[in-house]
Amino acid sequence: MTTALSEPVQRVRAGWITLLFLANLGLWLAIYAPIQVLLPQQAELLDAANKELVFGITTGAGGVAALIINPLAGLLSDRTTSRFGRRHPWTIGGAVVGAVGLVVLALAGNVVVMVLGWCLVQVGLNAMLAPLIAAIPDRVPVAQRAQTGGFIGISQMFGTVLGAVLVTAIVTGLVAGYVACAVVVLLGAAAFVFFTPDARLPKELVSKTKLDLWISPREHPGFAWMWGCHFMINLGNALGTFYLLFFLKDAVKRADPEESLLILMAGYGIALVIGALVAGRLSDKSGRRKPYVLVAVAFMAAAALVLVIWPTWIASLISGPLLGAGFGIYWAVAIALLTHLLPAAADRAKDLGVVNIANSLPQVFAPLIAPAILAGLGYAGLFGASALATLVAGFLLTRITTAN
Repeated sequence: MTTALSEPVQRVRAGWITLLFLANLGLWLAIYAPIQVLLPQQAELLDAANKELVFGITTGAGGVAALIINPLAGLLSDRTTSRFGRRHPWTIGGAVVGAVGLVVLALAGNVVVMVLGWCLVQVGLNAMLAPLIAAIPDRVPVAQRAQTGGFIGISQMFGTVLGAVLVTAIVTGLVAGYVACAVVVLLGAAAFVFFTPDARLPKELVSKTKLDLWISPREHPGFAWMWGCHFMINLGNALGTFYLLFFLKDAVKRADPEESLLILMAGYGIALVIGALVAGRLSDKSGRRKPYVLVAVAFMAAAALVLVIWPTWIASLISGPLLGAGFGIYWAVAIALLTHLLPAAADRAKDLGVVNIANSLPQVFAPLIAPAILAGLGYAGLFGASALATLVAGFLLTRITTAN
């Protein structure tokens, strides 16, 4: 059996993990800096009276694009027989397309171009995300996956925090912000592609399964339950974070909501790093996964409920670290659990792409339902919905019987 399809047994080195971390860091920075800062600012600039609607349409359309391209790119990378490997061409190609989309956003003078630019960003970065996530089951042995997954979770957090710092403190203005994000994502992808190996897949070992994205819940129930858990976690996170800048500005009445967001992200980030590293190490050592995910669910639901009960700046400072710790624990252990539940080695990227639908679909649903929740129940209703979705994720996790 070729190395490309073998179950890895040799531990990966710190240098490889570092380069994977940097590639993911650039990707998440290029996604979350626009979502948290640049897109809301651009929506207000282009249509101040309807800024929430414009922001919702933009992120929703981008979510649809991500929903389609992520599993498709994964499926195609599973069948790529390039002499450069089956993952790396998609990683660098996706980064280039995403960077072009960010430049389009920088030049967008109306809502239509803004929406198209963000869709292009999501197409490129999700084509990049599919092979990056597949690198874990491709190259990381089971006993090291939660620790490696922890670093992926940390990269998402650092991308969120550093992205906010980059576009508010280091560079100013929409154009400079978008261009800076494009440069970062290209550098991260290039470092990983040029300095790590990628096994070539011989043509005779290309999967003969039909080209579709369906994974039968009847045949793989554990995978189906975990997909549902992942979807609800991400829906809860989207409902709780997408409108955070507007929450700080309009509900908490912070004089400088952008600076306040940075403060929250700092507390969130420190807690996430601690949660991811500790949980990843303990989970790999014990071989247990589900108990740690349940702890993560409890932390994340509590973070949302704090803001339901007490929607103040002090409560926000409490909620941020709770959410960070929960998300760090979740990302560290959930990736390890998901790789255990994958149906076939030959379709790793495709199957993880189907999992990533659970990342993207909430980006479609959240902007559609959040304005209605806000209109009827305010931010208390929005954060309450976030907590409920997270608790449902915990219930779905308990239905998995094929993993610890």
